[in-house]
This record gives sequence, structure tokens and C-alpha cells, in this order.
Amino acid sequence: MATDVCQMLARASLDPVFVAFLYCAMMFHKRVLSGFSSSALVGWLVLLVIGMGACSPKTVQYPEDHERFRRIDQAVESLREAYQKKNRSDFQAVMLPLDQLEQLQRDADADFDTFHAISLEFKTERIMIEGDDIDVYVHWQGIWKKDANDAGIRQRGHARLQWVGMHSILLRGVQGDLPFGMKTRQTLSDVPPPQAKPR
Repeated sequence: MATDVCQMLARASLDPVFVAFLYCAMMFHKRVLSGFSSSALVGWLVLLVIGMGACSPKTVQYPEDHERFRRIDQAVESLREAYQKKNRSDFQAVMLPLDQLEQLQRDADADFDTFHAISLEFKTERIMIEGDDIDVYVHWQGIWKKDANDAGIRQRGHARLQWVGMHSILLRGVQGDLPFGMKTRQTLSDVPPPQAKPR
């Protein structure tokens, strides 16, 4: 019957189209609600409450560890950003003043002087912490361009960045295939292999 009334109102003229729509919508709404039992309604309300509880913000169980991981992540990002922006002072600021890091700084300085633009990405694969010592294993990839029209040198590799500290995280050593020193790497790859002496 509700369907017949809707069709009759819709056929009458264009003016009562809105009235017919409201009437049909109310009838549909009434049919849907009548199909629900009170127990089903209670069940939906319980599910809604559980869903809202699951979406509530979770508290961090170990806030000190969480904060330290955040500082480590920030230190790695500061190193990457300083190198990419060719900022010598910021690059040195994240390192301990150690002799073993002087070569790393020289390699980075050579890159800053040689390349017009550097694009470097880090992806942290693993972080190992033992006391004050922190090892961050990263996969890196980058592009080094000598000028704006240069297609650039594309390289990738894996490195181990050794950090130290609890509140202030500083670089104390590096190992592996590093992105710093691309000028030296390119120079070595450009050297032709030694020719065999004729017998």
C-alpha cells in the first residue's frame, strides 16, 4: 500500500514530488526499524561502545624507551638532512669529536664541494641498544648531481651507524657501505684497470 501511495503522489504533479519523497522515506524508515528486535538493538549498541573503546588513544607503556627511540630517529634524520642540504656545521654537530670520524667529515666536505645537489633517503632496518651504545642499521639510496642538467649518479647500499647517548644522541662510528664520500667512490670507479704487461 505504501508503494501505491508513493507512486500516486509522484504522478500527480511536480510540486508534490518532495512530499512524496518524504512520505516514502518515512515508510521505509518505519519498516526498517520494525524489523529490529530490542535484543538486536542492544547488540548493536554494545558493538558501538566496544568500537569506540578500541579507537581511544593508547597510553605508551614505556615512555622513557619511547622517548629515546624518538631521539635516535631524530638524530639519524638530522645526519641525513645535514648531508643532503650540504650543511657542514649541522653535519659535524651530530658527531662526537673523534679522530675516526675526521675522514667521514672530509669525505662529506668533498661531496659538498663536488656536487650541486644531493638527494639521500634512509630506511631504518634495525636498531640495537646496549646501555649507552646504539647501532642503527640503515638501507640508503641517493642521487648525486654535479649540475642542474646532470642525470646524476644513483647509488644504494647498507650501513651501520653507531651512536652513543641517552638524552643527547651523537654519532661515534660508522661501518659498511656508506653514502658519504661519493666523490671518492666515483674517482676510484673512473680509474681504468691496470693493463697487463706484454710478455
